[in-house]
Amino acid sequence: MDTGTERQLSLDRYWRRRVAVLAGMAGAVGALVWACGGGSSGGGEKEPVRNAGAIDSGVPAAPPTAVPTVTITTTVTPEPAEGGGPCKPRDLVFTLTASKSYAARQSPRFGITVVNTNPASCRFDTGALYVVVTSGKDRIWSSGECRKGASGKRTLRRGVPSTAVVTWDRHRGCGGPPARPGTYVAALKGGKAGKDGKAGKRIFHLR
Repeated sequence: MDTGTERQLSLDRYWRRRVAVLAGMAGAVGALVWACGGGSSGGGEKEPVRNAGAIDSGVPAAPPTAVPTVTITTTVTPEPAEGGGPCKPRDLVFTLTASKSYAARQSPRFGITVVNTNPASCRFDTGALYVVVTSGKDRIWSSGECRKGASGKRTLRRGVPSTAVVTWDRHRGCGGPPARPGTYVAALKGGKAGKDGKAGKRIFHLR
């Protein structure tokens, strides 16, 4: 083989090595670009990047939770005063009770009840009340006129009944003749008991 032929073979081998080196470098660069770009497995198309800021701006913010307002109302009940002032007539409720019939020689007994409806206690004179017994237009007897012993003032608390009992000895006036059997009417008077000075009437019979 002559010298010209050998030189030609050497040039061919040189260029083949150069092409191989360039091809390897090109492959390495392509692999690097694919790795950096996050190659897609679904046909080579890249998924568009969503704007997180745009998504958040489209959703309205939740309104703050309302805190309920609690109102506490305290009712103060006045304490009853010991030995308060005089009772007001409009604050008192009077009741008179009696049996419908009394046997012979049985003395009629009349119950008197007074109730204070005011929250504060007050003082009431029980001597202001008295029972009057009548028969038709005839006035037979009055406990106010024939009362024995002094009556005192009482402290009335709200809703606590104050009771008293009045007994009639079945005589006309104070120590007069005995009353005859028949129908009689007992009425409570004094102390402004009721709107017209009365707390109702009770009809009873003496045998």
